[in-house]
Amino acid sequence: MIRVDARRGATFCDGFTRRDFLHAGAIPLLGLGLTEAQAAEKAAGKSDMNCILLFLVGGPSQIDTWDPKPNAPSEIRGPFKPIQTNVPGIQISEIFPRLAQTMDKVSLVRSIYHQATAVHDTGYQMMQTGRLFGPGIEHPHYGSTLAWLKGPKGDAPPYVLLPKPIGATGGNLPHGHSAGYLGKTFDPFILNAYPNDPNFSVPDLLPPEYITSIRSERRRSMRKAIEGNIKAFESSADAKLLDSNFQQAYSIMTSAKTRDAFDLKKESETVRDNYGRTRFGQSCLMARRLVEAGVRFVTVNMFETVFSEVTWDIHGSAPFTSIEGLRDEVAPNFDRAYSALIQDLSNKGLLSNTMVLAFGEFGRTPKVNPAGGRDHHPGVWTSLFAGGPFKGGTVVGESDEIGGSPKTRPVTTGEVAATVYEALGMSLDTELTGPGNRPIRLVEHGIEPVRELFT
Repeated sequence: MIRVDARRGATFCDGFTRRDFLHAGAIPLLGLGLTEAQAAEKAAGKSDMNCILLFLVGGPSQIDTWDPKPNAPSEIRGPFKPIQTNVPGIQISEIFPRLAQTMDKVSLVRSIYHQATAVHDTGYQMMQTGRLFGPGIEHPHYGSTLAWLKGPKGDAPPYVLLPKPIGATGGNLPHGHSAGYLGKTFDPFILNAYPNDPNFSVPDLLPPEYITSIRSERRRSMRKAIEGNIKAFESSADAKLLDSNFQQAYSIMTSAKTRDAFDLKKESETVRDNYGRTRFGQSCLMARRLVEAGVRFVTVNMFETVFSEVTWDIHGSAPFTSIEGLRDEVAPNFDRAYSALIQDLSNKGLLSNTMVLAFGEFGRTPKVNPAGGRDHHPGVWTSLFAGGPFKGGTVVGESDEIGGSPKTRPVTTGEVAATVYEALGMSLDTELTGPGNRPIRLVEHGIEPVRELFT
C-alpha cells in the first residue's frame, strides 16, 4: 500500500491528518491525464456538460414524494396530500412545497424499475453504473467513466464525491461509486469531511503554508515517504504511475482555485442559509462551487447509512425511519437544498451546462406496513432530472393505480445510464477497457436513452 507523507505531521480539526489526505486523496489523482484517457476523450463527443448527482440513500417512497396516489385506498395513499406545482397538471406531495415552485425546471421519470434483489447494494450499483456487478467485474461510476474519457479541466479533479462514501446499509457488495475495472486512478476524489461542521476547514487539501515548506524538496520527500521495500515499490506499476504523473497531482493539491472551491466561507451567510445548514445542504452548495471551479462530476450522498439515522428508508420503526421522520426531517432537508441548488445554478447561468440528477436506489411498497412505513420495492419509483439538455416541467412514464409497477413507458436502469451518458455528450458506442483488456460498451447494445427528457 502506497502512503505519501511530509517530514512534519499536522492534524486537522476533524482528526484527519495531511498523511491521511495524501494516502486517501492524492493517489487516485496521480494518473489523471494519462495518454490513454486523453486519447479516449475523442470518443466522448464535443459536449462539455457537467453533472451533479444527488444520491438519495435509503430509497424514497414514490407515493409519498413525487408520484402521489390520492384516489387509492388509505393504506396505499398514505398520510400526505398532493399539491399543485407551477406546471399545470403536475402534482407532488405536500411535503415538497419549494420543489413545487421549481417544477418548471425539473422533469420526473415515474416509471423506473429493476428486477434484481430488493437490497440497497444492487440499487446503488444499477443507478450509478447502469449495470449489476458480477463475479470479477465491477462496473465504473458515471463520474469515473467521464474522468477516463475526458480527464480533468485544469487543476480540478474531474470527479468528486461528497461528503463521504455510502457505508454499511445491510449488504457487503460494492456500492457503485468507484472506477471499478477502469482502475483506482479514476476513483473519485473523496472529501471525507462534513462541510456543515462549524469547524470545517477544507481538511483534505494542503494549505498554502504547507505547500511553501515542501515546494523546494518535494521530489526527495516523496521518495523518503514511501513505506516498505523501495525496490519492490519502484518495480511496480504504481511507482511508474507516481513518477509520470506526480506533477499533475501536485498541481491539483496546490491549486488556489481548487482549494477555494471547497471553502464555503467564501459564500455569504444568506446563500448558505438558503441551502440549509445541514450536511446535505452544505454539500449541495459545495457541489455548485466545485462545478464552477472545473469539476466535471460531483456525487453528493445524502446519507451514509440507513441505520439509526433519519433517512429515506422508511420501514417505520427503529433502527429505521418513520413516516413522521420523512415529513419532519428528510423531506424539508431535500426540498430546501435541491430547490436552492437548481435556482442558484439557474441564476448563475450554469444550469444549461450542468445537469442535476436526484436518484434513489429503489422505491417503497405501495401498501403501508404494520409499523406505519413502507418496505423496499424495486418494482417502480421516481427520479428527478434537471438542467443540461433536459426539459423542465415534464413527466415521463406513469405507475399503475397503486404505485406498484410501471403502467406506461417502463424505464430500466440501463436506460437511465444511457440517458446520463447521452446528456454528458458521450457516444453510446464508446468502449471502455474492461478486465483482461476486453472492450465493454458504455451500455448494452439496444439500450437507448429516455429521449422524451431531452429538449
